[in-house]
Amino acid sequence: METQPDPMKDDLPLMANTSYMLVKHYVLDLDVDFESKVIESSIVLFFETGSQYRKISSTCKECCQSQFDETCKMRASDPCHIPIINVTTSSSKPEHNDLAVCGKEEEATSDDSSNHSNSEQASGISSSKDCCDIENHGDKDFLLVLDCCDLSVLKVEEVDVAAVSGIEKFTRSAKLTGVSKEPEDLRNQIIHELVTLPADRWKEQQYYFSRCSQAPGCGELLFTTGTWSLEITKSGIQTPADFPHAIRIWYKTKPEGGSVAWTTDQSGRPCVYTMGSPINNRALFPCQEPPIALSTWQASVRTAAGFVVLMSGENSAEPVQLPEGIFSWYYYVSMPMPASTFTIAVGCWQAVKHLSFKQTAAIETNTELSLPSSQDDFRWHEEICRHVEYPCRFQNPAARLQAVIPYRVFAPLCLMESCEEYLLRLIPQCLSAAYTTLGTHPFSRLDVLIVPSNFSSLGMASPHIIFLSQSVLRGGSHLCGARLCHEIAHAWFGLAIGACDWTEEWLSEGFATFLEDTFWARAQQQLSHDEIKRQQELKALLRWRRLRDEVQNSEEELQVLRPKRENTGELSESGASVVKYGLRAEKIFMQVHYLKGYFLLRSLARTIGEASYLASLQKFVLKFHGQLVLSQDFLSMLLEDIPKQK
Repeated sequence: METQPDPMKDDLPLMANTSYMLVKHYVLDLDVDFESKVIESSIVLFFETGSQYRKISSTCKECCQSQFDETCKMRASDPCHIPIINVTTSSSKPEHNDLAVCGKEEEATSDDSSNHSNSEQASGISSSKDCCDIENHGDKDFLLVLDCCDLSVLKVEEVDVAAVSGIEKFTRSAKLTGVSKEPEDLRNQIIHELVTLPADRWKEQQYYFSRCSQAPGCGELLFTTGTWSLEITKSGIQTPADFPHAIRIWYKTKPEGGSVAWTTDQSGRPCVYTMGSPINNRALFPCQEPPIALSTWQASVRTAAGFVVLMSGENSAEPVQLPEGIFSWYYYVSMPMPASTFTIAVGCWQAVKHLSFKQTAAIETNTELSLPSSQDDFRWHEEICRHVEYPCRFQNPAARLQAVIPYRVFAPLCLMESCEEYLLRLIPQCLSAAYTTLGTHPFSRLDVLIVPSNFSSLGMASPHIIFLSQSVLRGGSHLCGARLCHEIAHAWFGLAIGACDWTEEWLSEGFATFLEDTFWARAQQQLSHDEIKRQQELKALLRWRRLRDEVQNSEEELQVLRPKRENTGELSESGASVVKYGLRAEKIFMQVHYLKGYFLLRSLARTIGEASYLASLQKFVLKFHGQLVLSQDFLSMLLEDIPKQK
């Protein structure tokens, strides 16, 4: 008989009430102190009113009906196609569960003396008030809930974005005609104008986000920290639409916080990095965890001389020297991504020297390159982007022809030679093989970092950066190349295309495991077709044995690819939920979703033929990049291409 899971030990709560307010942009200002093992920070969050609530003057019944209608659309049994992007891919994937959480303790909201409280109340899982509660209970202030744990929150305040010089251009917008002249309404409307700027104005948008983040405060907000959340209110504000849409939070991380690891590298030098924790980044900064919470970000990181800061930003940052021997590093992203994809690594990393131009040219010349057939018709290609608006590389003619994106390799000093021998020469081969198979690289650059020995996986992919274990270097070219191909595959499956429901992690790991073999076969130009096939059959046998052992020695509930079955993809009204078994220690090391997904895709490829199958994958990437999907989205599209197999 199976034991019942303890919700406080087995399931990870996602507390953020994203249906009422949705973060669109973060501006982080981080000071890294290795002596205290603390990151001291301020963060400014820019919001839009959430999809389940709009400021309206209709009756409660009409309001609830509109919410019901919208929820029904999200819960339709048709394929999902939600135009957003999934969480970072790592050794442990949270499972999303649509169970609405409940049991909010009254003390957290009714007592104004909780202002600036940093006491960690074991308040359980907070239930966000529904629309009727907000509209009818005039004595209850709206409660903004963020995902947060192991942070010392010092102060929360509203940001006076109207005080920014030059912001008048947004107040003169025709859209603001007739808007209330109240300062708080004007500030919220400015934020709305800013977060809805078109993609071709993203640089201007980032500039004003940065300027607004430096604006003065205009009133402190009440807050309470719980075990898993940060709850914020403004006295007298009872609706999300009226709540401040730009807030600043001052906080410090704790040395024991689970989002980052403070350790030493293989050369004995101090470092800190995000290691793919089951709790994601909530112990690094207050955020909204659910995958639907898509946002851009920019971050300034200050640290002592001698340290290198690597992040999941799209730019290759260069340090700026500040007084007293401090250096500042600045990164940003213009593609909306979940907060869990935010990745940082600070250490005394050494840049591995690139090969000479002649050596690089020789490698790329020996790599088989051809335009993916689905990219031949650029006009069709340009018409199919269905994601939220951002500067998409699939719309960029130059990016569509870029087989090898710019890349860098970083490692501790003692591993430089191994990286030069194996890793550095493999990257262009693997990138080219991936491009030949799937087409346009979703991200503009790639950093590869050999992380410290306490890293519990072989690799972890995030936007623009891959973490690799030192173990792959000791396995020679084969292990190093195969693992590199696996992580590169996540750029398409897991990041650019992600699971709408976190329980369907096979959509990330199964595809990456299958494509690992395809990429690596194309990267090994020196091997014959028969040698490649024998290599793949041997790997399939080893994977089958591993899967058999895992199925025989683990709980059945943890082995199911779609544990929510027909309820997969359903959303709770407030946006709060739990990740089923998200904190189970053994789940981190299980590979059933990798292996079952791999064998399913391998079977499909054998059934319809490898060439037809890979052509369908190219079509799937072109159609669904920048979106969240369900299993039926992939299978429905595949069966459209092969009606005889339906």
